[in-house]
Amino acid sequence: MQRTLLLLFRLGIFAWACVYLVAQLRLDESSTLRALVASGGLLSGSSASGLLIVALLMVVNWGLEAFKWRFLVKPLEHISVLKAVAATLAGCSVSLVTPNRTGEFVGRVLYLRPEQRIAGASLTVLGNLSQVLVTFVLGSLGLLFMVMLELPLPVRTGWPLGAVAVVVALFTLVAAVLFLFPQLLRHTLDLVPFLRRFDHHFRVLSELPRSALLTTLALSGVRYMVFTAQFVALLVLLGTDVPLLHMVLAVPVIFLLTTLVPTFMLTELGVRGGVALALLQPLGGAPLTVVAATSLLWSLNVLLPALLGSVLLLLGRSRSSAA
Repeated sequence: MQRTLLLLFRLGIFAWACVYLVAQLRLDESSTLRALVASGGLLSGSSASGLLIVALLMVVNWGLEAFKWRFLVKPLEHISVLKAVAATLAGCSVSLVTPNRTGEFVGRVLYLRPEQRIAGASLTVLGNLSQVLVTFVLGSLGLLFMVMLELPLPVRTGWPLGAVAVVVALFTLVAAVLFLFPQLLRHTLDLVPFLRRFDHHFRVLSELPRSALLTTLALSGVRYMVFTAQFVALLVLLGTDVPLLHMVLAVPVIFLLTTLVPTFMLTELGVRGGVALALLQPLGGAPLTVVAATSLLWSLNVLLPALLGSVLLLLGRSRSSAA
């Protein structure tokens, strides 16, 4: 029975991933599909080789994430590198059906022994929290420097900008406290009535040494640098007129705002493109170039991994026992 349910779940995720990705690309053809097609014309022969490097960075990006997850779940179960990569890509596929792609842990824990899945889910949440914390901190620094340099922002100065700063600071503080003191994350999970009975599984959060937390945070930081470099490189390759320094400051703010803005399935790419336009167009970025770079980044870092993850999830062997 359990194997049958898992198979149905895998089939459902595979079908939904295919429908979602096609619908996402066709949702706004004027800004997404045309931008992707136009990007081929914007890229010169020499730029095409640069695009290949950006694509290779996608492998580095998800490789780092797989390594981080394997490192986190090592106290529970030693898994191979290939299995960690498969689990990470499967999680990317499952996350498509959840708000702000927060459901990665569902796909990943299927690659753990059944008795370790709840504990593994809590560690996956902690790993995601480290990535969010890095996004908040570096995005806040980018926003601060943009204000200091008096660069144009979508939010006006005065109380609106102050309100954004307070919200960002509050979220950053909460993320930092929950990550650096994971026993508090355990207590937070216990506040949810139906999760309280799993507290013995969440005990693993309280047993992580500080060195493991710092290593996880460092890996998240390196991964952040990789996909930031991808976005900046795509903007340069597509010929944007935004100065390099301004791009380096604005891209972290884009990642910050897209993390804060709720997205639900088909709105994700639209939100990413809208935020990127709001930040980069006032700095001199042509709308077509900005949308094309955003769409290419999403295609490389989300679309391709999610498609591969859905196939791996469909073909993967269900683990319904400790064997």
